[in-house]
Amino acid sequence: MAEAVSPKWVELSIEAPAEYVEPLSHLFRRYGKGGVVTEEPGGYSPDEGERPPAPDRVTVKTFYPLDQEAKERRGRIDVGVRLMSQIAPISPLTERVIEEREWEEAWKEHFHPLRAAERLVVVPTWREFTPDERDLVIRLDPGMAFGTGHHPTTRMCLEQVEACVKPGMSVLDVGCGSGILSIAAAVLGARLAFGLDVDEAAAAVAEANASENGAAGVVSIANGSLPHPRVRRESYDLALANISAKVVIELAGILASAVKPGGAVVVSGFLLKDEDGVRQACEETGGAVEDRQVDGEWVTLRIRIPTRG
Repeated sequence: MAEAVSPKWVELSIEAPAEYVEPLSHLFRRYGKGGVVTEEPGGYSPDEGERPPAPDRVTVKTFYPLDQEAKERRGRIDVGVRLMSQIAPISPLTERVIEEREWEEAWKEHFHPLRAAERLVVVPTWREFTPDERDLVIRLDPGMAFGTGHHPTTRMCLEQVEACVKPGMSVLDVGCGSGILSIAAAVLGARLAFGLDVDEAAAAVAEANASENGAAGVVSIANGSLPHPRVRRESYDLALANISAKVVIELAGILASAVKPGGAVVVSGFLLKDEDGVRQACEETGGAVEDRQVDGEWVTLRIRIPTRG
């Protein structure tokens, strides 16, 4: 009897300035099939609450099976990289063929338990972790969705969620990715968290992660964006949007109107160079910036929606 042949996978790797990790990750998630990995500097201890140093350049990897669609996937990724290389010093794509088992271990090896806020700890489902008494653990398998807690914008948003969410609150999470922010709201006591993502695969991953954390009764996920029938005027205590400057600016009015007077909107996913435009769009809704976080080139703003009278 012939021995079964292990399926082959392609690992694509590229080095780029840190500010291009987000667009490259989006490109890789769209046309890859086996997840996205970013490699940043080591030499720090997440268990002690330390954060990685802001890197000048980051390696980004994606994977896809060596099948009949492999050539088309590579071609689409190559076009996107070539376009970005016109405006940024991005290295050429590096390709190597690996076994399926090597792929399974390759991308998972980069994710370790992360203390993302004072109490919130993000733990990959395949890692062991012994929590302290006050720890609130989020078990996560990001799959092909964005959101592991390691990206600066996700970490800052988790800190905002921990600071803002009180038991009984309702939370809107636009661009929910892996569902990490919705699940964080649930473990902090939110009575409901509604996540939206335009990526159908991400929405499925978020649903699975909510179930993994026993939060399916609190967290609900939908494939889509705003406007949405479940997002009515003044129906949420907190709205989260960790997406991009362009989309935040486009949705600022809907986000603000979805929040109850006195509630807050947290926006992230954009760079310092785009902050003024985002701030202006948010303030034009009547909200006021009450908190600002910066991590490297990334910015997070918390907007307070005024009360009546």
